[in-house]
Amino acid sequence: MKKGDKLIVHCYKHNGKIDRISGEAVVLDITDDYIVCANNKVKLTENDGSTHRTKEIAILFFYKKEWFNILAQLKKYGLFYYCNIASPYIIDGNIIKYIDYDLDLRIFPDGSFKVLDKNEYKYHKMTMKYSEEIDTIVQDSLNRLIKMKENGDFPFKADTVEKYCEMYKEMTKTEK
Repeated sequence: MKKGDKLIVHCYKHNGKIDRISGEAVVLDITDDYIVCANNKVKLTENDGSTHRTKEIAILFFYKKEWFNILAQLKKYGLFYYCNIASPYIIDGNIIKYIDYDLDLRIFPDGSFKVLDKNEYKYHKMTMKYSEEIDTIVQDSLNRLIKMKENGDFPFKADTVEKYCEMYKEMTKTEK
């Protein structure tokens, strides 16, 4: 895999069922710890077969060892982050795959944040029988994300997101 390659994103649930498929994302950066991708107005297919398109460029940060991934959205009214508590990613051909563990952290342009989907997490923890180890990893990962955000650690800096956004625009302008 190299910069400029295109990946499809598959999100699974703990029970192995696919939850969401996202259209192509262009690889912008690859390190020993993470992959950064981007897409724009991409088609999402939900587990019930319904589809919709995103409205703006998204910068996606997938981690090899961390139990979360981060989506940065530069909207007209500011920079938002949507953080999924999820397993580290794996690559299968041209597909990046991870397991979503329900809890999400939404960070708003003013720096405030909200933990989302607590009830979904409780329900799936019971019905899909998340182990105590998974529960501990999920809680620790959520706490780590909040600390990273509070400290302004990578990728929670506007200039980081803007740099990748410009890189994406440059890489894709010759395709259009």
